[in-house]
Amino acid sequence: MERLATRPAQVYLNQDANTLVRQTLERGQGKLNDTGALCIQTGKFTGRSPKDRFIVRDEMSENTVDWGEVNIPVSSEIFDNLLRKMNVFIQDREVWVRQCYAGADFDYRLNVTVMNTTPWANLFCHHLFLRPSTSELETYQQEWVILQVPEFLADPAIDGTRQENFTMINFSKKMILIGGSAYTGEMKKGIFSVLNFLLPHQHNVLPMHCSANEGIQGDVALFFGLSGTGKTTLSADVNRKLIGDDEHGWAADTVFNFEGGCYAKCIDLRADKEPQIYAAIKHPALLENVGFFSDTNRVDYGDAGITENTRAAYPIDHIKNAKKHSTGGIPKNIFFLTCDAFGVLPPIAKLTTAQAMYHFLSGYTAKVAGTEVGIREPQSTFSACFGRVFLPLHPTAYAELLGKKLDAHPEVNVWLVNTGWTGGAYGVGNRISLHYTRAMVQAAIQGDLTNQMFTPHPYFGVLIPETCPGVPAEILDTRNTWKNKDAYDKQAKILADLFIQNFAPYRTKASQEIQNASPQLVQEV
Repeated sequence: MERLATRPAQVYLNQDANTLVRQTLERGQGKLNDTGALCIQTGKFTGRSPKDRFIVRDEMSENTVDWGEVNIPVSSEIFDNLLRKMNVFIQDREVWVRQCYAGADFDYRLNVTVMNTTPWANLFCHHLFLRPSTSELETYQQEWVILQVPEFLADPAIDGTRQENFTMINFSKKMILIGGSAYTGEMKKGIFSVLNFLLPHQHNVLPMHCSANEGIQGDVALFFGLSGTGKTTLSADVNRKLIGDDEHGWAADTVFNFEGGCYAKCIDLRADKEPQIYAAIKHPALLENVGFFSDTNRVDYGDAGITENTRAAYPIDHIKNAKKHSTGGIPKNIFFLTCDAFGVLPPIAKLTTAQAMYHFLSGYTAKVAGTEVGIREPQSTFSACFGRVFLPLHPTAYAELLGKKLDAHPEVNVWLVNTGWTGGAYGVGNRISLHYTRAMVQAAIQGDLTNQMFTPHPYFGVLIPETCPGVPAEILDTRNTWKNKDAYDKQAKILADLFIQNFAPYRTKASQEIQNASPQLVQEV
């Protein structure tokens, strides 16, 4: 609390979840659904605002942060002025304070003190950050501070912001200021950005935007993928323990979750499709911006009237097969998931270390016609390291660190898995069967692909297995599924060129090894 220049009218410290739910209901800020989850609305902002995320440019960040459209610089003076204004703003308000931390590995734990002006935002932090024990709270040392005041609006003309809302990270003062937006994900991703700066820079730990699970034998699998690639579906496995669903670190001898809960998309959520998530939405879970069936408190998960980005936040122990301590050993298998609507990439392929770094830097998937207004043909989407907007350092720093991890652990297998189209692009071909995708992932995890013969893809060079248990051999090479082979080659060259164009800004800072893993446009097939 010492970073507050003025004292709020009322401070609630480390309230339990039941109390936070009750306080929300008493203030008319939410209601319970039929499963006991607390339902609230985040107001004007129902998602993050990346163009309003700033990092203070000072001696600590000047020569380390990759400045540009993702990491927008702001002066210390602007930060300090906003902090003073926010201090004054909250002096007559209620404030909920939570002492928590990020990072399940004690060696890399980051203590986070969160200050909110609504009890339900503090409930979100209770769920998503890790919760210290009673004894740990007795010796808790304040480190990082998040001050989230959605009611405070900046004056862009005076305060140096783009508009009234802002998220501002100060690495020197170890503070994050959030104003003008009540979207809770800004807090979660603010700390993720902090860890993406500190862990590689200070500890040689690779931060990862991925899910992780563990088998009975202790084998860990990581799943990377942008929205719509099947990351949640494929990583949810009743036969494997969940380590975490979104943010992890890879240290010298461990993979560890950054978080204490899950923040799941729940648009079109169904019990038969995502039973674990569906069952997890119970008291005291938090549901954001959902609609209800008429005259009931039963959630209509198909209702996108407020936003497509409806969300559920809950502690990780709401997932039955979640691991009690969210850590595991060195990963045995890593999956890069992509939904390739061009119908070019194979349904599964093994990657060399160089290819793994290249595809990690690329972070590719594709949108299909009908998902957004104006999209008529497949549209490529690239997000470096599968989370470009959260990376304070240059993306090649993370790719090089991944390469070092893989060189140190040659037993780790990296796979590219296409959950998109085969037999033609979207509109012509068919979506790869989820049944087959699950079989391929399972075969990789069980080691059934280890001794297979592999054939390099003619354009991308990734290694295609000749056979896979439970999967017809003819679908493993996507080119064979196209009736018109010339049409496939044309489409493959288009996609390869998109990869090359996307990689161009990274080329000057990428190693020769990564550059050599780029797709080849001129090939005889």
